[in-house]
Amino acid sequence: MNRLIVIMTVLLVAIAASAQTKAERDARRKEQKRLEAIQDSINHVKAVYALENMDFVLAADQLQFKRGRSAFVSSSTNFVSLSDGMAVVQVASYRGGGPNGLGGITVEGRASGMNIKTDKKGTVYFSMHVSGVGISASVRITLFKGSNEASVEVNPNFHSNRITLRGKLLPYSEAGVFKGFAR
Repeated sequence: MNRLIVIMTVLLVAIAASAQTKAERDARRKEQKRLEAIQDSINHVKAVYALENMDFVLAADQLQFKRGRSAFVSSSTNFVSLSDGMAVVQVASYRGGGPNGLGGITVEGRASGMNIKTDKKGTVYFSMHVSGVGISASVRITLFKGSNEASVEVNPNFHSNRITLRGKLLPYSEAGVFKGFAR
């Protein structure tokens, strides 16, 4: 009989500890989600501010090509930036080599026709035209509501090799990107 009481007591203590641990885990998860939502809001405000000041970098971790094929890439070597009126589009989806020394291409040019607008749902759209020695393209950025996640579509004017980059939009001063040799 004593043995049965000891087993029941141990079992009740284990159930109580398990219930308390589950409640603590749920509380921690809820707090973590709340903190992530706050950080996303802060990142969104910083991204909108960078777009409005035309001093930003969209560091891409995914490329999507014309016919839907996509590739995951390094965000430090795949980006679109604008600073002091100069835009840079760099795609480096391969390892080494290439015209920019990073396995891809880097083109830069003067930005013009910049336009920014926000729709009713809170999505921010930014567009510009980039002209330079190696590029003549329209660039359209979509910054999604509530975070700094964005996509940029680069449409060259002389051929149909459209490319879409997806990643995080950051102020130029916070971006850790590496620029290759420009054409």
